[in-house]
Amino acid sequence: MSAILAAVALMVLLWPRTRAQTRSLALNVSVGDRPPRSADDLVAAAVVGLPVAVLVIVGMSAGIAASMASGMAYLLYRGRRRERDVADELAALLAALEVMIAELRVGAHPAHACRQAAEDAGGPRRSAVAETLSMMAGRSTLGGDVAGGIEKADVRDPQAWSRMAVAWRTAEQYGLPIAELLTSVRSDLLARSRFRERTRAALAGAKATAMVLALLPVLGIGLGQAIGASPLTVLLGGGLGGILLVVGVALVCAGLLWSRRIVGKVLGS
Repeated sequence: MSAILAAVALMVLLWPRTRAQTRSLALNVSVGDRPPRSADDLVAAAVVGLPVAVLVIVGMSAGIAASMASGMAYLLYRGRRRERDVADELAALLAALEVMIAELRVGAHPAHACRQAAEDAGGPRRSAVAETLSMMAGRSTLGGDVAGGIEKADVRDPQAWSRMAVAWRTAEQYGLPIAELLTSVRSDLLARSRFRERTRAALAGAKATAMVLALLPVLGIGLGQAIGASPLTVLLGGGLGGILLVVGVALVCAGLLWSRRIVGKVLGS
């Protein structure tokens, strides 16, 4: 059974790319861009490979516990990665809004303002901000629904972009100066960003405490092993020890998920 599971896991890891994926990868490499999500692919491979290795070497209960632990670690990694991506996108959006406001105040057309902001936000790897601004410039030039395009854009922080969509739609419907509305949007986003950073800093202690409490069982096992009690022999030997290992890891993961949910509600994510 263990050999079959290991073979299935290796098959998933080595599954060949589709033709569309191969073309996309080749295009990215041809323009000097690195393959997307390479770090995520490595982490995902480790998350799959570690439990399989533990399952084959140690046994069923240890494999289940390793699966839960690695899945929890991957979830935490993805959460931190998403927070960092959202923060980077918001910083790029604030910079783009500053460029757009400056262009609009000197009498530039909204399409030109969006295009200029997209060029400033671009680079070797065009971000979602640059792509969305380019879309806005195209729709504004052709007289399309810019606000509708913003709402459908593939971005990390839809709430921030929705405020720009509302401002743009309000300016088009009531003839208000778009520069003034975008200035209000930028001020609002900047204030929200600063508040979120202050809240995140205030919660750093609570998050660290939750992580320390989650790692205390590992410390206890290490101390028990050091004094000769051999808890690893009991936990990895199957039977009642294996059940206790699975239950313990499940409780630790549940505690981390619960603390993560509490912090997420405070931060509004």
